Amino acid sequence: MGSLLVAGTTSDAGKTTVVTGLCRWLARQGVRVAPYKAQNMSNNSMVCADGAEIGRAQWIQAVAAGAEPEAAMNPVLLKPGSDRRSHVVLMGEPWGELTARGFLTERAELAKAAFAAYDDLASRYDVVISEGAGSPTEINLRQSDYVNMGLAQHTKAPVVVVGDIDRGGVFASMFGTVALLDAADQRLISGFVVNKFRGDVSLLQPGIDMLSSVTGRPTYGVLPWLPGLWLDSEDALDVPARRLSQDSSVLTIAVVRFPRISNFTDLDALAVEPTTSVFFTASPAEVRDADLVVLPGSRATTSDLAWLRETGLADAVASRVADGRPVLGICGGYQLLGGEISDPQGVEGGGNHTGLGLLPVATTFAVEKVLARPAPTAYEIHHGVVTVTGSASEFPGGCRSGVVWGTIWHGLLDDDTARHAFLTEIAALTGKPAPDGSVSFAAQREARLDLLADAIDEHLDTAALLALIESGTPADLEFVPPGAPKLSAP
Repeated sequence: MGSLLVAGTTSDAGKTTVVTGLCRWLARQGVRVAPYKAQNMSNNSMVCADGAEIGRAQWIQAVAAGAEPEAAMNPVLLKPGSDRRSHVVLMGEPWGELTARGFLTERAELAKAAFAAYDDLASRYDVVISEGAGSPTEINLRQSDYVNMGLAQHTKAPVVVVGDIDRGGVFASMFGTVALLDAADQRLISGFVVNKFRGDVSLLQPGIDMLSSVTGRPTYGVLPWLPGLWLDSEDALDVPARRLSQDSSVLTIAVVRFPRISNFTDLDALAVEPTTSVFFTASPAEVRDADLVVLPGSRATTSDLAWLRETGLADAVASRVADGRPVLGICGGYQLLGGEISDPQGVEGGGNHTGLGLLPVATTFAVEKVLARPAPTAYEIHHGVVTVTGSASEFPGGCRSGVVWGTIWHGLLDDDTARHAFLTEIAALTGKPAPDGSVSFAAQREARLDLLADAIDEHLDTAALLALIESGTPADLEFVPPGAPKLSAP
């Protein structure tokens, strides 16, 4: 039936939101639709039913589409371990490590796999809605691009550019996105969507009209600011916005913001409870004062362990445990709460390290990554193999000692029964209100997806977008000067 690539003027402009909403809206129309992102850079990932690892955003987009999540929806996943090095997941499996400079030489191989994955999806679904990465006008990378305009040229898909008006400069960004592309790429840029608008849309109309005049391309609609909407996140840009309440009467949950934090979507389920206030922090004082502290996942466990000690957070965590105040560790956070952490194969640089010593467990890093789905909502993504070495109580995916809990399972708290039981015990320890057990996290997620699809239906020209998906890029799109010199595709 067709395809569409949703690009953005910047990272976090709203590409993920628009793709997710379009997937749910199309699924409502009875269209068999699949999401796709050729390359995602994120430490938030998910394990599919077949054991493949993909970006969390593509997983939630598949849920929105009513499709089974699979590796082809996110064939290349980069998981940053430092500012210059990333772990590469290719078609759901560990592939190796890449440096920033080495990545430029490896793109041809990754592009080949990404294009093959797209072609496979397109052969099995009516529509594929692709999400770009960053901006399509990364002109320094265009010759080897396979994520934005390189993908659009491979698929001949029309491209819609999303801009975040809340950040300002949206019209200049949209114009520049087109004007800096070469003529071949410009021919695929079909229009725009304005995201996160607050106020009277009529006040925006003169700018929309001028943008159309200078680019020859329409704006397909203006999505409003949706304060009640938050989706499973793909990167740390969302972290600061997660404090949901300042009410001191509810259970305050402080999540330690590691430099290499990963899979912090584990905390989404805690945040939907009306009796909790979840916030991310690197403040020892806030860690000492919160009712519950969570050490989340980490992409660089031993590095984040050193950071904990350098910042005084390790002492703050130990102090609260000595005072009988609860702590939960998830995956990397669980490993940090234990004793010995050994890395004989150099997975994280090698050597032996001493954890916080608050749980009787030891961790050994193995070269082979564990990818598993041990329970309906739970999944495992880790190199560190944790062994209980002393007396401890059982806890799903881990253990408990006194007021310290640890689990290797991500997604455990997505299970309503497990979450309510855990929070009830924390409430008893702290004297704060316990949840009443009425909140269904899965139902809340579905409600958010439907809210987004409703916004797509109400505020975008869905008839025009559907025609664009079915018929492809209009033939009469204008060239916008100056345009870049012609660059070769990968």
